[in-house]
Amino acid sequence: MTTDKWKTRLAQEADEDKAKILSRFFKTAPGEYGEGDIFIGVTVPKVRAVAREFIQASPADIHDMLQSPVHEHRLSALLTLVEQYREARRDTPRRKTIVDFYLAHSTRANNWDLVDLSAPKILGEWLTDNHDPELLDRLSLSDNLWQQRIAIVATLTLIRHGLYSDTLRLARRYLTHTHPLMHKATGWMLREVGKKDLPTLLAFLDAHAHTMPRTALRYAIERLTPDQRRHYMSQKSAHAATAKNKPPKTPADEKFF
Repeated sequence: MTTDKWKTRLAQEADEDKAKILSRFFKTAPGEYGEGDIFIGVTVPKVRAVAREFIQASPADIHDMLQSPVHEHRLSALLTLVEQYREARRDTPRRKTIVDFYLAHSTRANNWDLVDLSAPKILGEWLTDNHDPELLDRLSLSDNLWQQRIAIVATLTLIRHGLYSDTLRLARRYLTHTHPLMHKATGWMLREVGKKDLPTLLAFLDAHAHTMPRTALRYAIERLTPDQRRHYMSQKSAHAATAKNKPPKTPADEKFF
């Protein structure tokens, strides 16, 4: 009965107009990355509040919520896991159980917000205290897009603790990734590295800017100076032009944010 009450609480916060907006925003149309995802129109703050009401939910209840086709059901379940993990701060075996459960259900974090709101707070926190690069490698080499994104986004917590090696390794691996969501996630994590350690970001860009996906590069350089952004985008343009046998763009041809 817990899941029935849980879903009822979320339904009480639902908004049909928001559901239509969210469905478009999260690309749920046929052929898009969120195809088939169903929204009922509950904002993240409200989903989070409901999740806290069910912090005592059992693994079976959370499992059932994660199997739902409704986006907010899955999000609420993941945010409940985040809260359970936070509350278990002095209970390492309990935290390990939560991490294992999260990993076993990781394919149900099947939209980018579900990943971004859970991976750093569960897996990232765990890896900060229990470094396991092989685990990140297994996720990053998965055939599942969402597990690949979990791998790189989980390193956000590591970055905030001054640990960059996993982020940089995965970013190099994702240089040839074809999905825009991975380009955005990779560029975002590189930008976060730059906030903590600018020379490390610049060294990565010096080595790889010319081959990075353009979206990843734009995200990565967002906080750099205009001259630095121009420099790295011109490297990318020159490389692309050489590959296509065309004259490279000049810096003035590039538009910056």
